[in-house]
Amino acid sequence: MDKAAHPHAVWWLAFFCFIEASFFPIPPHPLLGLMCLAEPKKALRFSIIATLASVAGGLFGYAIGYLLYDSVGVPLLTMIGLIDSLPAAKCTFDEYGAYAVTIAAATPVPFKLLTITAGFLAMDLVPFLIASLAGRALIFVTVGILFQIFGRPIKRIIDEYLGTVTTVFVLLVVGGFLAITQLGGGDDEAGDEDVCAAAIEEPAQQQ
Repeated sequence: MDKAAHPHAVWWLAFFCFIEASFFPIPPHPLLGLMCLAEPKKALRFSIIATLASVAGGLFGYAIGYLLYDSVGVPLLTMIGLIDSLPAAKCTFDEYGAYAVTIAAATPVPFKLLTITAGFLAMDLVPFLIASLAGRALIFVTVGILFQIFGRPIKRIIDEYLGTVTTVFVLLVVGGFLAITQLGGGDDEAGDEDVCAAAIEEPAQQQ
């Protein structure tokens, strides 16, 4: 709340969005919401800034995973309590690729976990950027547009329903991916899962 009222609040918003996408554990959504509530006419501008700063932070997280996975990435994820989620993140990338980044960017899944993992796995940069932009825009710009159109009265609706709507949307997307996976699954599925879980422990071969 203090930063939302700060004369340089926009810079604080960009800063928190940037670091949250790469290593900071606290999400920037409350700051964005308070700033939109204080100045609804600037809400869309705030949300675009949040989106772009977060994608830039995602690139920084990608660089950590690609260049400094062992020396920085692993200790960083250990410090913020996400190291045990790395095998699951690796498997998610194996199944869904860029869609995993979009889902993480638009949901409470820690975005930094997926950005660092994407770098570690040397994911193609263009799909990574597109997926990050799509996911972050979905959650940030939606808030900005609603505040821009409806002003302060929309706050109650956002507080009550935005999380539910976003969650349902993501569940539908994931459900579709799972259906496609099941229809196209082969006999090697169990073996793939074992390899997937173990592969994250190996150094990146691309580096």
